[in-house]
Amino acid sequence: MSYTVLARKYRPQKFSEVIGQEHVTRTLQNALEQGRTAHGYIFSGHRGIGKTTVARILAAALNCRSSDKPVAEPCGICESCTEIRAGNAVDVIEIDAATNRGIDEIRELREAARYRPARDRFKIYILDEAHQITDAAFNALLKTLEEPPDHIVFMLATTQPEDIPQTIRSRCQHFSFRAVKFDDIVGQLRDLVGREKIEADDAALALLAEAGDGSMRDALSILDQAIASSSGKITADVVRNLVGAAPAHVLEAVMQAVARGASEDMLRQVDQLITEGHSPTHFARQMVRFLRNATVAKVAGKDSSLLQISSEERERVQRVAELFGEEDLTRHLQIMLRTHGELGYKQEQRFHLELGLLKMAHAQRLLPIEQLLSDVAASSSVAGASAPRTPPRPSIVASASGSAFEARRMDAVAPGRPNQVSPFAADSARKGNPRQESPADSASTSAPRNLAGGISPARVIMGAAAPANLGESAAEVSTVSQPHMELAAQSHPAVASPAPLEKLQGAVLQALTEGNQRILVSMLEAGEWSIDGNEVTIKVSESQTVVDMSLGADARRLAVASASGLLGRAVKLRIVPGAAEAMEAKTNGNAARPSGTKESITGRGRAEQDAVVRRLQEKFGAQIRTVIDYKEKR
Repeated sequence: MSYTVLARKYRPQKFSEVIGQEHVTRTLQNALEQGRTAHGYIFSGHRGIGKTTVARILAAALNCRSSDKPVAEPCGICESCTEIRAGNAVDVIEIDAATNRGIDEIRELREAARYRPARDRFKIYILDEAHQITDAAFNALLKTLEEPPDHIVFMLATTQPEDIPQTIRSRCQHFSFRAVKFDDIVGQLRDLVGREKIEADDAALALLAEAGDGSMRDALSILDQAIASSSGKITADVVRNLVGAAPAHVLEAVMQAVARGASEDMLRQVDQLITEGHSPTHFARQMVRFLRNATVAKVAGKDSSLLQISSEERERVQRVAELFGEEDLTRHLQIMLRTHGELGYKQEQRFHLELGLLKMAHAQRLLPIEQLLSDVAASSSVAGASAPRTPPRPSIVASASGSAFEARRMDAVAPGRPNQVSPFAADSARKGNPRQESPADSASTSAPRNLAGGISPARVIMGAAAPANLGESAAEVSTVSQPHMELAAQSHPAVASPAPLEKLQGAVLQALTEGNQRILVSMLEAGEWSIDGNEVTIKVSESQTVVDMSLGADARRLAVASASGLLGRAVKLRIVPGAAEAMEAKTNGNAARPSGTKESITGRGRAEQDAVVRRLQEKFGAQIRTVIDYKEKR
C-alpha cells in the first residue's frame, strides 16, 4: 500500500520534533550527554502523546553509529537509525505486552537478555502496554530488571502506571507524559496541512484539536478522515459531521433557553439534533465540556490559560457565563455530569437527556438558602414594625387538681409582639440545656420598662405554640438587646406565686403523661415543687438510683420544654432525691444514730454546716451519704 497515514508519515524522528513533552526530552538529552543513562525506563501517560515514539528515539540515540558513544540526537541516516525507524532492527525488540503477557514469554525474554547484541551497543526491549503483564510475569522479570547485564536497556510504555507493581517502578526511571496542549496541536496541524498543500479553516483545525482531546495521534487520524471527505478544503462543518458534534451555536442556544426558563425551546433543539442523527451521549458530553468552559470563564475570565479552546469558542462561553452566576453554572455542570453518566447504561437515552435539560431549567428557580433566610428576617422585622402580628393558635396546657389532669386552652394575649425570642434559646430549652442568663440580662430583667405607646405586649413562650398568661394581671416585659437577637423575657420574682406553680406542675406532669412517663409522673406528683429564678427544683422521696432510672433524656427534654414554654423563658430542671429521709433525719437530730460510728453526729453536723458542702448541694442537688471524722480516728 503506497499511502501512509499522517500519524506514521510525520512521526517524530528526533527529540526536537516531539511536541508537548519538553520536560521528558530535555531530561533524556541531558542524561545522554552526561553518560548517565539508566537500565530501565517507564513512560506513562495519555494515549497518542508520544510514549512509544520517545522510546524509539531514545533507542536510536543509544545505538546511533554516527559517534562512538550515545548521542543527544540520532543522526537518522546511519543503519541503526534507519532500521529502528523502519521497525526491523535486530537489537531493538518491540514486544506487545498485551498479548505476550504471561510468565512463559517473560522467561524467554529473560533467557534472550543474557546474550550480547548482534551489532549495536545495546540490546533494547520496548514493552508496549506494560500494565497488561501479569503479576507472576513481573515477578519473573524482577531480578533481571533490577540487575540486568550492561548491554540491556528496558523501556516500558503504559497508559496505567498504577497497575505496574511498585517493585518494578522503584527499579526504573519514571517519566510521566502530559496531554498535548490545544495550541500545540493546532500549530502542528496547521504545519502538516501546509506540507500536504491542503486548505483548512482555523475553525476546522480548532475542532480537530478539540476532538483530539490532548492526543496528537487522534487529531491526525481525524484529519486523515477530513481530508478524504472534503472536496479540496476542510471546513468546520465537515469536521463536525465526521465527529458527530453538535454545532457550537446550538449549545449556546440551549443555555440561553435555560436562562430564560424556556423549556419548549430546549426540547425543540434536542429534537432537531436527534432527527439529524446526533447521539444523545455525545451531545451530553459536549454540554459537559461547554459548561466546564463556561464555569472557568466565569471564575478566571475568558483569556485564562485554563481554557483550551479557540478564540471564537472563548467569546461564546463568555456570553453564556454572563447569563449565570458561579453557583448556577456549578449546579448545571453537576446536573449534566450526572446525566452523561446515566446515559451510558440507560435504555431511553433521549428521555434522560431531556430530563437533564429540564432539571437545569428548573434549577434556575431555586434560591440560595442564605437569600431565603435574609428575606424571612427582613419581612419579619418589617411586619413587626409596621403591623401587629396575628398570634398563632394557643397551645393546650394541663392544670392539675389533686391527681387528675384536665386539659384546657389558655387565652391568647395582646396581638402586638414586635420582639421575638431567639430560635437558638428555644432550641436549647427543647433539648434540655437551657442557656444561662448573662449578668446584663439579669440587670435588664430586674428593671422592667414599658414599650412605646404604653402597650405591654405578651410574652413569647419558647417551645410552645402560643403565648400564655401566667399571672392574674398583665405583666410588664423587659427587652434585652444583643448583637444578633432580641429576647423578650418577663420580669419574674425570686419565688413564684402559688398559682403559676400549680400551672407549672400541671403542665409538666401532663407533658410527661402524654410522653408515657407514668412512673416519673407518680414520683414528681408527690414531690415538693419550687421555682428559683431560672431553676425549677423538685424534691422527691425516692433515692438517687430510682431518679436516674426514671428520668431519662427524653423525659428531661419533655419536662424542660413544657416548663420553659409555660414560664416564657429557658429554665433548668433539678430533681433532689431522698428529700423525705433528709428532712426526717434533720427533725430527729440523728438521735437514732449510734455514737462511735464513722458517721458521728459531730462530723455530720460540721459537714452540713460547711459552706462548700452547702454550695455543692444547691448547685448539683447532692446529698451527704457518708461522713468520716478523721479527728475521732486520731
